[in-house]
Amino acid sequence: MTMVQWWRHPASVAMQMEPTAEPVRQVHAVHVEGLDALAERLGASGWLSQSGFRPVAGALALVPGEGGVAAAILCLGAAAAPRGAPGALYGLLPGGLPQGVWEVVWEAPESRDEAGLACGFCLGAYHFDAYVPPRRPPARLLATEAMAGGIARAQAAWIARDLINRPANHLGPAELAQSAVSLGRVLGAEAEIISGEALAQAYPAIAAVGAGSDRPPAVAILRWAPPEGGDELPLVSLVGKGVCFDTGGYDLKPSAAMLRMKKDMGGAAIMLGVAALLIAQGAPCRIELRLGCVENSVSGHAMRPSDVLATRRGLSVEIGNTDAEGRLVLCDLLAEASDLSPDWLIDAATLTGAARVALGPDLPALFGNDDTLAEALLAAGHECGDPVWRLPLWPGYDDWLSSRVADINNASSKPMAGAITAALYLNRFVAESVSWAHLDTYAWSDSTRPGHPEGGDCQGLFALAGGILRLVNARVRTLMAERE
Repeated sequence: MTMVQWWRHPASVAMQMEPTAEPVRQVHAVHVEGLDALAERLGASGWLSQSGFRPVAGALALVPGEGGVAAAILCLGAAAAPRGAPGALYGLLPGGLPQGVWEVVWEAPESRDEAGLACGFCLGAYHFDAYVPPRRPPARLLATEAMAGGIARAQAAWIARDLINRPANHLGPAELAQSAVSLGRVLGAEAEIISGEALAQAYPAIAAVGAGSDRPPAVAILRWAPPEGGDELPLVSLVGKGVCFDTGGYDLKPSAAMLRMKKDMGGAAIMLGVAALLIAQGAPCRIELRLGCVENSVSGHAMRPSDVLATRRGLSVEIGNTDAEGRLVLCDLLAEASDLSPDWLIDAATLTGAARVALGPDLPALFGNDDTLAEALLAAGHECGDPVWRLPLWPGYDDWLSSRVADINNASSKPMAGAITAALYLNRFVAESVSWAHLDTYAWSDSTRPGHPEGGDCQGLFALAGGILRLVNARVRTLMAERE
């Protein structure tokens, strides 16, 4: 599979990038306070009242004209109301507007947000069309230079969504690794794939997880640095769980629980999107990305409950549950990454159902050993409308992972706090001196909402990229001040 087969640019679908002879209609974005004056100016007062239009945030009305729909009105809610996610309401427009080219006119200048508009619009225009085309092409948005940042954010989300939505028979470990390497090379990163005997030696836990599948595991590694900048720039290390399908192994999942397991590589897809977005933004840092690409299957070669595995860190692991394989994939990668002493180490994974029980599908669980790092990610998520929620690395539960025959068990002895004990397991493999955060995310939307069509999603992507950018910019400013 080549990169062209899976990677798409949202501008090619949702944006009108070049001047066009096609008529450009207007969407009037207005607060409730300005709605009556706007409706009178457009001659639509009677139409709005007779059609039952309710002036609430996200309400969209099409204004008729002689040739059909002449314009549209998007209600932003009350001007004094707290702002939601920047651009979220604009996700309604691609499917809610008739086909053609549109531009947004903000009736209140302080509401103008072209980057948020572009991002929200492109996220709402997303459709996974590798096998079934959309019922109708989305409306297109007239592009401006000020939209570049928003388009870049949407592009990162599309990268992640396209990978998560691809079925496992078309995206195995080799294809996922090759997709990452192909995109990395386009982005100007050094890229390599480790497999076979080299992988078994360097990442024994990953090899053990993948042993049950006919499709062997692979590790994809990307390294990037700005064209100008050397080793003095901070190093950000990213790690993603790329389990292309998870049967649960011998601790087999119920059939209903397997229906969405193609998304178990969502952490890898999200981290690939984070790296792509940071590179597009020209982040002043060095980036290393490690993706563990593997399939957890059942066969005579698969790991068994009570097996004892080796790990890169040198710790032995008793297998208490073969369905707790994600932490085995991550632990080798975290050990390698942390031994290189990055300034920040962050991993993302669809790791536990316990995190979803605690926080639901929309709130990824955030863990970390550094308050400064955690607070930066939390603040960025709040600001960009991609919230994450911090849970504790509670040391009181650490002995729940004890084993009589190995250094650690991969499954807790208690049926509680599953997300916390999974994070505590990972913490054993991170050097104490390294600032580390772990994101337990869902990577899926169960239903369609503005900007979030049902299917693969990337909860946490914008929060991670935004928080990292805050941290590296602050670090670089400090370095520059020290030189003066």
